[in-house]
Amino acid sequence: MLAATTSTESMSALATTVYALCFLTSVVCSWLLVRSFSLNRTRLLLWSAACFVLLAIYNLLVVIDLVFLPTIDLSPLRVAVSLAAVSTLLFGFIWEVD
Repeated sequence: MLAATTSTESMSALATTVYALCFLTSVVCSWLLVRSFSLNRTRLLLWSAACFVLLAIYNLLVVIDLVFLPTIDLSPLRVAVSLAAVSTLLFGFIWEVD
């Protein structure tokens, strides 16, 4: 019984680590895209940066939902944010067609 508990705890710690790393990665990508947009002023970078900012918010919501507040279901909010992120990038691709 002790081995099963230890295995479950280690899987939970691993999942938490993966969620946190995904959040940090999306924040770094967002920061790099915003910085690049501020230097180059390319509109496609703006749309990409907006998408990644929303994806960072999505990943933050995943961490909050699954790690800190597992009893509260934030999946509708997560889906709405991810839809907004993809829609923003898609709009940017369509708008910037030459």
